[in-house]
Amino acid sequence: MDKQHKAGFVNIVGNPNVGKSTLMNQLVGERISIATFKAQTTRHRIMGIVNTEDMQIVFSDTPGVLKPNYKLQESMLAFSESALTDADILLYVTDVVENPQKNMDFLEKVAKMTIPVILLINKIDESNQQKLGELVEQWHQLLPNAEILPISAKNKFGTEMLLKRIKELLPESPAYFDKDQLTDKPARFFVTEIIREKILLYYDKEVPYSVEVRCDSFKETEKQINISATIYVERDSQKGIIIGHQGTAIKKMSTEARKTLEKFFDKKIFLETFVKVDKDWRSNDKELNSFGYKWEN
Repeated sequence: MDKQHKAGFVNIVGNPNVGKSTLMNQLVGERISIATFKAQTTRHRIMGIVNTEDMQIVFSDTPGVLKPNYKLQESMLAFSESALTDADILLYVTDVVENPQKNMDFLEKVAKMTIPVILLINKIDESNQQKLGELVEQWHQLLPNAEILPISAKNKFGTEMLLKRIKELLPESPAYFDKDQLTDKPARFFVTEIIREKILLYYDKEVPYSVEVRCDSFKETEKQINISATIYVERDSQKGIIIGHQGTAIKKMSTEARKTLEKFFDKKIFLETFVKVDKDWRSNDKELNSFGYKWEN
């Protein structure tokens, strides 16, 4: 008789800078496929898929949970909170220096969850046995139903054990995604989403809601990926905001996007970003060219 196939969505949440991306890279490793949003569902961004013959784990990372200081951060928090509602397994990542009481509102929501929650205490190489024991006890009080697993994502300590545990907890289900390598079209889509996310984080007010991003070229070589993307805005004033004084704003945003893309693709990225007013951009050719933009059909 065939072994039952298991598949499920494993969502990674936690505060900023606790090592979620490093963990993601270790868990997905070389077995990565790139996927986009799953069509027609409320599932949010999928960043990596681990496939074996009898299993498919769909990992989803989220922005670091933060107390919103302004409206745009509220949407980032909503994104993290949506991860609580559509997971089969939740990985809550913390580390040895973070105060367990930080962001109690979010923790209270995690505590009420009925799906399996695995609490990962990361960076244990920066602590000692006694401190770790005290931390485990504190977390056990806060999240009594969670399994607690000390790890060091950077040193690959505990990650194989975690994968084994995830496999045990996964529900029986057919694969959600094709197990073959996906085409570069989803990769392009992922590029646009990363850039859009950074625009959401780094620009205030109404600008991010007026932005469209298109990946014009995605060329992969053995050593790096060359990406060219265009940011479309509705008005000249928005274009000015996106670019910033002497290009500082767009440079900062592009650098952050490039770093995230490099983590995800595990390759050096060369990223070019251009800004275009899409209502009457033809009359602005000269201005667009001054920013190094070349139109290609």
